[in-house]
Amino acid sequence: MHLESVRLIQYKNYKQAQVSFSPQVNCFLGENGSGKTNLLDAIFYLAFTKSADQALDMQCIFHNEDFFSIKGEFKVEEKKRVVLGAYQKGKKKQIKLDDKPYKKVSEHIGKFPTVLIAPNDTDVIRGASEDRRKFFDAIISQVDQGYLNNLIAYNHVLKQRNSLLKQFAEQDRFDSDLLEPFTEKLVELGTKVHEVRSSFIESFKPLLMEHYSKLSSEKELIGIEYESDFAEGIEGKMQSSLKKDLILKRTNKGIHKDEFVFIMDDVPVKKFGSQGQQKSYLIALKLANFDFLKNQLGVKPILLLDDIFDKLDDQRIEKLMQMVASDAFGQIFVTDARPERSISIFEKIDQEHRYFHINNGQIQARETK
Repeated sequence: MHLESVRLIQYKNYKQAQVSFSPQVNCFLGENGSGKTNLLDAIFYLAFTKSADQALDMQCIFHNEDFFSIKGEFKVEEKKRVVLGAYQKGKKKQIKLDDKPYKKVSEHIGKFPTVLIAPNDTDVIRGASEDRRKFFDAIISQVDQGYLNNLIAYNHVLKQRNSLLKQFAEQDRFDSDLLEPFTEKLVELGTKVHEVRSSFIESFKPLLMEHYSKLSSEKELIGIEYESDFAEGIEGKMQSSLKKDLILKRTNKGIHKDEFVFIMDDVPVKKFGSQGQQKSYLIALKLANFDFLKNQLGVKPILLLDDIFDKLDDQRIEKLMQMVASDAFGQIFVTDARPERSISIFEKIDQEHRYFHINNGQIQARETK
């Protein structure tokens, strides 16, 4: 599977652009702010139906316009597949595959597996538990549509339960019969989500450990600990938390409170890992992400590397590029503000590569071997 071309209309700083790609390595070169990351983000949008760095679609529209569209042509097992993503102010977004709209946008997730490594990924290591849940949910959702549906349904019921708790506080009353159905549904859906997360972590751990070992010369023993209210006795925990729920007007137990603790030599990486150790752990997480999707789906995901060379030392860059040269990956997209660096790196690799010089939303392609 690879992306053959993309056409942008009024997406971020691109008024209009169309570009064709190499099935192997593609380098987006240009100064910071020129539009390299925006082009990478358009590819991300084709896979995930949303921007990687903007919460709202309207924030992705070209200045003073009222809509954008992204069209991508993929090649999957010698068959062309066309994805269209479009949004107009005041209307629902449109996602189409081969000119057929989805009933639910979420049905598209996993059709074109993609892994992004970006500068703000440090949030996965250093941020709140929500960042780690989102990271793993994004991986699992690409291979398990049922998991994604249960997760969406859980969050919907959670909102309803929280709204009811607020109503109780505002009206100074409590009705257990009214609240109980929402609690039971949270337990039902949360149990399903917890089972999948538990199984996933067990299969993900070995991939993570293998990649950390390859990337780092350090000898630390690493792992992941999955902490969840659903590990045992969730019904009792929900009941004992009811008083606190009513006071705080929100649900305090559930899979929305799950935590994934990244461990190195029996201590949390977040608190005790050096900057180099955290970088190695993060890249290992992303490469394990890649391998998990490849193993589950039988195809190599598209790999998006945004400004990655500035975040890695020479040793880690060399190790990563050795993997690129070994055919471990499929199609790769890289951004770099220092063209001479990328050119020097990829000229040494026996892979077809193509350079795209980007300046203020204008793209100039240069053919290479």
